[in-house]
Amino acid sequence: MELIYKKAELRDIDILTETRIDVLRAANQLTADEDMSEVREKSYTYYERALNSNTHTAYLVYDRNTVVGAGGVSFFQVMPTWHNPSGNKAYIMNMYTHPDYRRKGIAFKVLDMLVKECRERNIIAISLEATAMGRPLYEKYGFVKMEHEMELPENTGVEKEIEDGQ
Repeated sequence: MELIYKKAELRDIDILTETRIDVLRAANQLTADEDMSEVREKSYTYYERALNSNTHTAYLVYDRNTVVGAGGVSFFQVMPTWHNPSGNKAYIMNMYTHPDYRRKGIAFKVLDMLVKECRERNIIAISLEATAMGRPLYEKYGFVKMEHEMELPENTGVEKEIEDGQ
């Protein structure tokens, strides 16, 4: 095993896009025949824009010429808060290690590289969404469960009820 950790560049966009598809298939337990063409197209467009604007950093891990791991972080800004006066935030995503390479410290090292990138940008608000399999890794690094955040699922029907005056 000869691991090389490489910060992705725009020329890696095809590899990043396919790795994104692999991550989504694994995280959502999707079969190989599930149509991912729209996600692939939009992911490519996202990477193209975000890498050019420096609002996303990704790392690829190679064993010789084969990609065996990946991870990324998106940078964005919200309104300043008491706990985050700059409003700058980072969201870690697309963490993946090929099954044959798991439990070798690859994901932990990629995560550390991403967090260091955030710290170099003076970002203190770093979050992520964890699968059950990934949760122990993130907890080991020091991430804690968020208790004060909520999300609105698609198609709750409430908006329609409000429009209809109910």
